[in-house]
Amino acid sequence: MKLLLRTTDPTQIVYAKALLSAEDIDCFEMDVHMSVLEGSIGILPRRLMVPDDDLAQARRILLDNEFELENL
Repeated sequence: MKLLLRTTDPTQIVYAKALLSAEDIDCFEMDVHMSVLEGSIGILPRRLMVPDDDLAQARRILLDNEFELENL
């Protein structure tokens, strides 16, 4: 699994997952339960991971939909 997106905005994660799902790309959201440690104030980013083979296609999909991605 490779990191595709890291954000503190939960709406970006939901939108990205919907876009990837529409293209049959599996993804996994990490750090969902970190709010227990941070006190639910939303400062810790969540990560969206995709299989290694799908990373390039997933990046293109999100970039085409105006996501700002980190250069990893």
